[in-house]
Amino acid sequence: MNEMIHKMEQHVSVRKYKKESIPKDVVEKMVYAAQHAASSHFVQAYSVIYVTDQELKAKLAELSGNRHVKDCAAFFVCCADLKRLELACEKHGTEIKHEGVEDFIVATVDASLFAQNLALAAESLGYGICYIGGIRNNPKEVSELLHLPDKVYPVFGMTVGVPDEEHGIKPRLPVAAILHENGYDEKKYDELLNEYDETMSAYYKERSSNQKNVTWTESMSSFMSKEKRMHMKEFLSEKGLNKK
Repeated sequence: MNEMIHKMEQHVSVRKYKKESIPKDVVEKMVYAAQHAASSHFVQAYSVIYVTDQELKAKLAELSGNRHVKDCAAFFVCCADLKRLELACEKHGTEIKHEGVEDFIVATVDASLFAQNLALAAESLGYGICYIGGIRNNPKEVSELLHLPDKVYPVFGMTVGVPDEEHGIKPRLPVAAILHENGYDEKKYDELLNEYDETMSAYYKERSSNQKNVTWTESMSSFMSKEKRMHMKEFLSEKGLNKK
């Protein structure tokens, strides 16, 4: 099998790390590799905050509700960033039209593509990673701590380090549930989701930790029926993003 594809298929979220640091030059190489992700119109509308200060990491761990933020070797906060583009416009006497949903989507997607490249770079070097969506639990406080200006918002964090735990790989949805040919086909979901529920039910019961008796659709039904981070709309508007 292709080595890169094999590495991608081995991904697991790592939340416990050994007390081994990551050299600064390795961090810079990972970030440089991540920068080669695709970018809409080459706007490169993202920035990443590399957090090394232990006190700051502890505060971010508390705000995000993720203890391993404090204990990881490297913590990154991946941000959608339209500030740099605003400055580029000012340099040439124009005004950026960045309050609409399209530019917001572009910046968010750019940050996400960068982050996935960063994850792949880290994992290719033997490190483990975990995305931290909890960084959006308190986005205003996080922005203040990291001195994020208007037109920049934290999309998610990422912990990186040498893994100090082993996890089985979660079974993904069958390819047939994801891959649609020549148009969207929801008719196939009944059978595919029933099969996947059986697969995930067995996985949840047999995994080494946090066993539970639940199917995937039950878990998603519970998760999706709850309101989540309703403060984000107002926060983004205050940041000058997604207003139109």
